[in-house]
Amino acid sequence: MNRNRSTDYFLGIDGGGTRTVAWLADTGGLLRGRGEAGPSNPIKVGMRAAQREVLRATRAALRQSGLFVRKMNTPGQPVLRAVCAGISGEDRPEVHRPLLAWMRRHIPARRHLLTTDAAIALAAALRDSAGVLVIAGTGSIACARDEQGKFLRAGGWGVPFDDRGSGYELGRQAVTASLEAYDGRGPSTLLQHGICRQLKLKSIIEIVPRRLDAPQVAALFPLVAKAADDGDLVARHLCDTAGRDLAVLSAALLRRTGWLERVTPVVTTGGVFKSSSLVRNAFARHMHRLAPQARVQMLDCPPVEGAVWLARGCLAGRRRSH
Repeated sequence: MNRNRSTDYFLGIDGGGTRTVAWLADTGGLLRGRGEAGPSNPIKVGMRAAQREVLRATRAALRQSGLFVRKMNTPGQPVLRAVCAGISGEDRPEVHRPLLAWMRRHIPARRHLLTTDAAIALAAALRDSAGVLVIAGTGSIACARDEQGKFLRAGGWGVPFDDRGSGYELGRQAVTASLEAYDGRGPSTLLQHGICRQLKLKSIIEIVPRRLDAPQVAALFPLVAKAADDGDLVARHLCDTAGRDLAVLSAALLRRTGWLERVTPVVTTGGVFKSSSLVRNAFARHMHRLAPQARVQMLDCPPVEGAVWLARGCLAGRRRSH
């Protein structure tokens, strides 16, 4: 117990539109516990649901560690030196202030850092280095850090106005293409049958009165990836368009930073990139056209690792990532 008290512990949280992940690590960077829960984007699931899932993931990580056997910060318990939560949608003032206040009340720690899921993914990808990260999951966003440490972003403005190249947008376009095929306005596509089977519809037009939320629409994306792999021309076109839109998103940041003609890492992550080689290849092709010196690579570690790194940075006095 004395050893636990003398060791600092850091909690990193990655809260997105699909799931929430929490990792507990010690001063040496050793992972001591992991937890997982449902989606925690307050814009999409509501503040109360987001808080519930963040707390579920946190408690699961602490419980798995075996270090926090009673309530946090009770006598004899280890102390959390810092917690960093990267939550999608937190960059809106009406979300950031109440969510940070809630974290301070319900996740006791000496330091609290609340930032976006994009910022922790950027930290996971590049640490303190300059470069660009593009995320395509339920939603989509690109972010960058320049040589002065300034954080920039493009996209990520959410549905219904943005999220080009995201799982949501690909799912939405799959439904649109299926309805057009039903009407005879567009070519036939395997997507029509796939959507009906997944949602247990007798006809694609039965989807119209359904009120699907963003994660449910994004859950149609694997149908697009599979149909594209099976040679469906409509699905292949959707994947190519997604790759192009995500490349345009990234190039916007390269242009703003003056890096269009400079060798720069452009790191990709998110379920869309991971699940579709067609999207990855289209992105790389369009990225090379827009910024020939860009060096495209996949993120090789989970974004929550960036949250832990930023939390540990509080001990070293590193500044907030944006």
